[in-house]
Amino acid sequence: MPIANVGVVIAFVGEEGKDVTGDTFKHGNLVNKGDKGVWVEPLDPGKYPINPYTHRVEIVPTANVVLNWADGKSEAHKLDANLSTITVRSSDGFKFNLDVSQIIHIPRNDAPKVIARFGNMQNLVTQVLEPTIGNYFRNAAQKSDVIDFLKNRSDRQQEAKDAIGSALVEYNVNAVDTLIGDITPPEALMQTLTDRKIAEQQKLTFGTQKEAQETRQDLEQAKAMADTQANVVSSERKVAIAEFEANAAIAKAKGDAESKTINARADAEVTRVNGDAEADKTKAIGTAEADVIKLKIASMESGNYAAIEVSKNLATSGTKWVPDIVVTGENGTGGGRSITDVLMGMIVHDQIKKTDEPASPSKTDPSKKETRKEEAPAADATKGGSTKPSSTEPKKSS
Repeated sequence: MPIANVGVVIAFVGEEGKDVTGDTFKHGNLVNKGDKGVWVEPLDPGKYPINPYTHRVEIVPTANVVLNWADGKSEAHKLDANLSTITVRSSDGFKFNLDVSQIIHIPRNDAPKVIARFGNMQNLVTQVLEPTIGNYFRNAAQKSDVIDFLKNRSDRQQEAKDAIGSALVEYNVNAVDTLIGDITPPEALMQTLTDRKIAEQQKLTFGTQKEAQETRQDLEQAKAMADTQANVVSSERKVAIAEFEANAAIAKAKGDAESKTINARADAEVTRVNGDAEADKTKAIGTAEADVIKLKIASMESGNYAAIEVSKNLATSGTKWVPDIVVTGENGTGGGRSITDVLMGMIVHDQIKKTDEPASPSKTDPSKKETRKEEAPAADATKGGSTKPSSTEPKKSS
């Protein structure tokens, strides 16, 4: 008997054995060693004298046994030689294949019960393990779509371990673990998943590239700022100097304005003082003249004083009050004269003026001028009328 295995002896000869399992095991009889039937006590690793014609020994592995539901894959014990990949259908109608590995363990003391129930290990795989595990995954696939099954692979595996372990306990088999291998979804769906994954990776790549470009931009900006820092400082100093100059200009303008205001006030004060002085002077002169006039009026009658003042003003005004030519009637009678007499008098008067023009006023003889003026009436007298010259003295005309 090899190590990690036990041998369950089936005796074909001997006394009729009595079942020693009682009512707890109803799938066969186990008898004591030496009786006919399945011995309740298995053979441990070692050598035993066994008559193969009267006894048969079924080897049961007590180490962990791996069974593969995968095409072209089998362990050395060959118990899974007839197992194949499980084909399932999802809730969205897709068929897909999955490989499953089931690890089992048969306790030493339970090995006779397994043989009493199934006869050998191959029957255990064919009658229990294959249908139990295959049907479980087919039922589980119906509860979700392919994408969900793929995403929740670890959850599906844990659920399978718990469910299959509970089912195999009844057969005196311990389910150590249930492992889901390759999942082969439909090609079209797989292409969709691949494209989606590529897109997600590209998105991450683009995000990384964007961050790299932003970092590079920040670096370039920092370098540019460092390169222009001197110009920035110079510009800031220029701005500060311009502000100082502007403040100085404002202060100077305010000072000039205040100076001009003070000067204007001083000039206005001077003008006011000069005006007051001139007004006082004018007032004093006017008061003095008024006093003189009052004295003059007091020395004579007011009417005579007014006549004297009018005469003085008329004499100094330069106004001509006596005409150059006076036309009267014949022989001084005061009769009317014709327009011809008037025109002749004017012509004579113009000729006299033309005669006097070449001579300088300083060299003109007043006596000759007076003589010429006296000749004009004589000329008028020859026409039967008389033209009387008027006196130029203001006293005589008045």
